[in-house]
Amino acid sequence: MDRRRHLGAQRPPSQGGQRRAPRVDLDDVVYGVHAVDEMLVAGEPLRHIHVGDDRKNDPALRNLLERARTARIPVRYESRAFFASFPYKAHQGVVAFGEPFTYSTLDEVLALRRRDRPALFVVLDHVTDPHNMGAIVRSAECAGATAVILPERRSAGVNPTVRKSSAGATAFVPIARVANIAQAVRTLKKAGIWTYGAALGPQSRPYTEVDLRGDIALVIGAEGSGITPLVQRECDVLVEIPLLGKVGSLNASVAAGILLYEAVRQRGLASAEHDGEP
Repeated sequence: MDRRRHLGAQRPPSQGGQRRAPRVDLDDVVYGVHAVDEMLVAGEPLRHIHVGDDRKNDPALRNLLERARTARIPVRYESRAFFASFPYKAHQGVVAFGEPFTYSTLDEVLALRRRDRPALFVVLDHVTDPHNMGAIVRSAECAGATAVILPERRSAGVNPTVRKSSAGATAFVPIARVANIAQAVRTLKKAGIWTYGAALGPQSRPYTEVDLRGDIALVIGAEGSGITPLVQRECDVLVEIPLLGKVGSLNASVAAGILLYEAVRQRGLASAEHDGEP
């Protein structure tokens, strides 16, 4: 049974032919000025955009509204009552209804590898917090990752909170959904991709002492529990980030960011050496 939430009539019953807000799936919603603008920049299909009446002449929305006009996306100006019934409060008076997010397959993202640069995949082992998910996708896009891979079940999907937290990055980085993360890791390894799992333990090596310059996948575990034992066993190498305080683990998105940019750092050094720079 589909348990995804729906946004019903957002206004009182129509009188005198007044328009009712359509019943739509909340997973198709993008909200917030930056997230909606990034969707427009990326050319993502949007059915319509709702803007607060009080922001109609706001200079901060000039580019967004111009992009919407160019793309022929209808813009509807709404009263505060429309947004008062909207469940996501950080909307900034801008809400867009788009098409359902289109996930890639594992085969499709594997086909994105290029000869001129090493692949960089991010595999999320049941990360359930949508804010963490969005932050990881944002870091992955900024670091030039090839794709993000996540499981179909027991994981955050690309919902409005993820899109908002990613600052629009979900429009730019491919995201694949797979039935089984352990099997996905095995498939990556068969394709010649080294897999590095973030985990604390006696078998783990410091993250600065492993070679992240080739075709790799970084595996990030769930908040608190980390990577599952089965997925750990499938990883080629386990890496750890030193914890020097009293807290026992890093936030998943912070760990992902550290590892992504260690890969960026190493690849930059390798490129400089190749070019003969000092």
